[in-house]
Amino acid sequence: MQQDQSSAPLRRVQPPRRKWPWPLDLYQSAVGKKWAMAVTGVMLLGFVFFHMLGNLKAYLGPEQINHYGEWLRDIAVPALPRTVFLWLLRGGLIAAFAIHMHAAYALTRMNHRARPAKYASERDYVAADWASRTMRYTGVIVILFLIFHLADLTWGTANGDFVRGSVYHNMAHSFSRPIVAATYIVANCALAVHIFHGAYSLFASLGVSNPKLVKFRRNFAVGFAAIILIGNISFPIMVQAHVIEDHGSQPYHAAAVVR
Repeated sequence: MQQDQSSAPLRRVQPPRRKWPWPLDLYQSAVGKKWAMAVTGVMLLGFVFFHMLGNLKAYLGPEQINHYGEWLRDIAVPALPRTVFLWLLRGGLIAAFAIHMHAAYALTRMNHRARPAKYASERDYVAADWASRTMRYTGVIVILFLIFHLADLTWGTANGDFVRGSVYHNMAHSFSRPIVAATYIVANCALAVHIFHGAYSLFASLGVSNPKLVKFRRNFAVGFAAIILIGNISFPIMVQAHVIEDHGSQPYHAAAVVR
């Protein structure tokens, strides 16, 4: 007796997944997105550190930090026209920032699809600490702060006495406003929390899971985040304390630099 094939269960044929060129194909997976977040995170951490380090020249006086601002525009001159290298660097950072945000959003969506229903009981947050649970919120604060920071000290649209090329004056004038100083302090606290979790988790994202490195990971994350926080909030605090004071709005002149 032959089996009635019409009653046999139908198997759903899945269409073959589109093959992307590597590394786009790797990026389609959760592992690839975590790698992308880790690599771009390292790039952004490096930028934040060296940006803070360069700004410390404000403590050496207006000539030094104004000279540093001009040097950034003159990198790779005469091999490249003036400011070209700086714009290439900015383009790379924008791309890294965009990839970082997209990977974070995509991973969050993947996690929600994997668990569409909320937890039936209260979660145990032993592993997922406070910093990791607030990453999306601190990330939004950092994005909004970045826009304001650019408008304040790069474009000058949020700085009522902005003078192009006078980095020291622009910083001193901006941070002399208490509301702006408070905004920078709060935003950099959020940035430090974001950096702490990002610096701690990037090792796992890159596949470095040696138990001997767990203590080092935490110490590195705490130390790095603390350095960035102390360095960045020192500027508005020192301006408010009149340690850094405005000495006029003159832009950089090479003859004024102490050699």
